[in-house]
Amino acid sequence: MTTATFPDRAGVERIVREALAEFLPSAERGLPLIRRVDLLRPGRPEGAAAEKLAVNISARHLHLCRADLEALFGPGVELESERALYQESEFAAKQAVSVIGPRQRMIPNVRVLGPLRSATQVELSFTDGVSLGIDLPVRISGDHHDTPGCWLMGPKGMVELARGVIRARRHVHMGPGDAEGYGVANGDLMNLRIFSDCPMVLEGLVVRVGAKMKLEAHLDTDEGNAGNLPKAAKVELYK
Repeated sequence: MTTATFPDRAGVERIVREALAEFLPSAERGLPLIRRVDLLRPGRPEGAAAEKLAVNISARHLHLCRADLEALFGPGVELESERALYQESEFAAKQAVSVIGPRQRMIPNVRVLGPLRSATQVELSFTDGVSLGIDLPVRISGDHHDTPGCWLMGPKGMVELARGVIRARRHVHMGPGDAEGYGVANGDLMNLRIFSDCPMVLEGLVVRVGAKMKLEAHLDTDEGNAGNLPKAAKVELYK
């Protein structure tokens, strides 16, 4: 983390005007994560726990470390929960920041998700990356090797992020029981079929097994919109 000096006032105002004109209408549409629930559960053994699959569209967002949170929002500040997310202890915070790319283009109102992490990470779609001028690598969360950076602007300051801007690789969270039911292990790959008016199969969802994980697949906005996930009749997770 490097806390940098501000650009000149005229430059910041120009960036803000451009961003508001292009991005604000979409940014006002709400918090990230649109959930669909699956009723088709192939591969489950008889008598297995009847937990349903949630498939969420994970809109652009970021995770902050303590130092960057305080640089952006002020010393001693804590994340304030706006609403709980699907996984236990995770939440969408009231705080949001502006993400600025190398083209001096900006996306405002990018939601911070909690709790805090050891390293700051920005998760965008390919479409966001093209707009900002960032060539996004596809990474599992937390893998920041050879990743680009960006500027973050909050109400109390700016942070120059040296790395950590990614397109999150599509993945599915599950507990040990679900992993056993599907016959998969942590790090395996699965497929997700979307039944909609734009049917599609997404391959290569990385399985992420955790003791307290609920069964949930994460797609980004490009992937969810391509399959018209919000209007899907059902989805199917399979090997």
